[in-house]
Formats: sequence, C-alpha cells, structure tokens
Amino acid sequence: RYISIFRPSVKQEVEKNKAQQKTMGPAKVAVPSPKNFLQKHSKEPKLPARKKEQDSKKLPALSVPRRTDHPVMGIQSKKNFINMNAVAAITGLPKKPQPIYVDSRQGDKYLLEASGLVPKYIKKKDYGVTPKYVTERKEEMKRTQKEYEASILEYLKKRAMKVLSDEERKCLLQGLKKNWDEVYREFQCLPVKIDTIPKMLHKEKLERQMKQLEHDIEMIQKHKVIYIANE
Repeated sequence: RYISIFRPSVKQEVEKNKAQQKTMGPAKVAVPSPKNFLQKHSKEPKLPARKKEQDSKKLPALSVPRRTDHPVMGIQSKKNFINMNAVAAITGLPKKPQPIYVDSRQGDKYLLEASGLVPKYIKKKDYGVTPKYVTERKEEMKRTQKEYEASILEYLKKRAMKVLSDEERKCLLQGLKKNWDEVYREFQCLPVKIDTIPKMLHKEKLERQMKQLEHDIEMIQKHKVIYIANE
C-alpha cells in the first residue's frame, strides 16, 4: 500500500497546533455576584406613592334636602287652577294633526315629514338659484372661447386664410349631396349578379366615392365655421 513520505510531518504539525484551539484563555470579564440575582417584578415601572386626600376640601352642596331640614308649613296659593285651565282650553288654538302615511295592511303609521316624500328642498332660500361655481365656470368657458377665436383669427391672418360664408357653405353642402345622389343612382343601376372583375372594381369604386361623400357631408354639417386657404 502507498504511504506518503509527508505523513510524519503532518502528524507533528497537527499535534503542535491542536493545543492552541482548546481554549480562549482565562476570562477577563468581572463575574457577577450571586447575590445580585434577578428578582420578580424588578423590571416593572414603579408608580408614585398615593397621596392622602386632604380633609380641608369641602364636599359639594347637595340639591336634596337634609334629614334635619323641616318643610315650610302654612303656605297656600290663591290661584284658581280650574278657571285657568278652562280659559286656556277655550282661548287656546287646537293642535294641528301631524301628517302621516300608512304603508302596510295592518295600518302601521309613520310621520310623513321624516319619510322623504315631502319636497322640503323647494322651501330653501337658494332654491332655483344657479350655483356660484356654475356661473364662474360658464364665464371661464366664454373667456377661453374668446381667446381661442382671437388666436384662430390671428393665425388665419398670418396664413392668409378666409372663413367660408353661410351661403358658400350651403352651396357646398348641396353640391356634395347632389354628387352623392348621382353616385347612388349609378350604384343602383349595377346588375344584380356581378361575375366579372371590371364589374367588381366598378362597384368598389362607387362604394368608396359614396363613403367619402358621406364623410364630407357629415364634417360640413358638424362644423359651422370652415376655413379655407387662399390660392
């Protein structure tokens, strides 16, 4: 069997360095005394000592009469409660019945005022008055619209563009509708059976023209103000 020639030197180094790792040396920290052990509730916060109540403080006066107090005797009232009640019943106004509503067969009654069926909001002072934030928003929208129109006019002056008048706009719209009618009439004259390529191409061309005319008509009807460039 093979034996390494370095075996004795390895053993010697292991035995030499083994004793150095056995201990870290004597403890240099002060060992606590066994008398100073942790006691029960020693880490809980201590409350201050309770002070005795001072005897000089007076008790609050009671609204109940004392046991030693005697009632006042011999006081009589000359008030005629019968006549007073009769006069109050004659001159007093009758109570108005509270409005109620019944919502079941058994006749369960509930107050109508608290039901939400009475329109109390019409009695408010500001009922029907436009809120302040709505008027402010409208004014702001008008101001922004004026600024936008002024900027557009300035831009048009720079680019030499003009606004299309109402008569020109109506004429342009009528012309587009007339062209659409002509294309549609031509589309209706197509044969029912389209079996050749030229017929198919002609049909697609008419459909594209109709679609473009419908788009142009919709755009002109949607926008009242139209700008065109001067050529």
